[in-house]
Amino acid sequence: MRQRPRLYFAFRSPYSWMALRRLEERLPEARDLIEYRPYWEPDRRTMDELTLTGAEFHYTPMSKAKHLYLLADIKRLAHRLGYSMAWPIDIDPQWDLPHLAWLYARRLGADREFYAAVTAARWERGENICDPDVLGRAATSAGLDATRTLAAADDPEVRTEGVRILNEAYHEDIFGIPYFKLGFQRFWGLDRLDHFIEALHAWSARTNQDPSGGSATPSRPEPRPTDTRLTGIPSAVLGAGGYDRDSAGGCG
Repeated sequence: MRQRPRLYFAFRSPYSWMALRRLEERLPEARDLIEYRPYWEPDRRTMDELTLTGAEFHYTPMSKAKHLYLLADIKRLAHRLGYSMAWPIDIDPQWDLPHLAWLYARRLGADREFYAAVTAARWERGENICDPDVLGRAATSAGLDATRTLAAADDPEVRTEGVRILNEAYHEDIFGIPYFKLGFQRFWGLDRLDHFIEALHAWSARTNQDPSGGSATPSRPEPRPTDTRLTGIPSAVLGAGGYDRDSAGGCG
């Protein structure tokens, strides 16, 4: 396996926020070992650019019933983990803005600081991170120029990078957040974090991987598993559309 372990995150998702926070509490070197990638619902401009690459967007907006469950679930999980949070209210959010800004921050080596500032604004203070004023303050606290950070959404190079990441996410079958990828092994959701960490430790021991990303001993590629996602589902059910087409939950 030549590809670094990957995780896909979203500022929108409370599950992503808790999973990454928990990951870094348990594995302080996570950001040195794992490639972080943003995954977000693109606006019309980005969606048009993504479509031109031949890709789509797998994520499906959740139903009202699932959203109501999520509200209670997140409150329960945050209490169990000892995290204090304030639930933000999103009104016509433009998710390109904070995620493309994060890509800009990464180019300047300030992605950790910017991520911390944005998640604190959203999940600790309940602020609207798609508001330019809020995002500008987060950029400033991360040591970035607020005006240039906000302009990242219109920067051709940053936008190209963002579309490329969403294109690769589509071809990697990323459908929800948080999503962890280690070779052909995939782990979706906060409740699979322990499984990912266990696999990561095994991979690290097998490859003598150090936190800087170096590898003393190359690993043997793992066989790609057979796709069994629809195994056991009666064809009559599939043909009639009698199964849940909504996102399966856990991505917020």
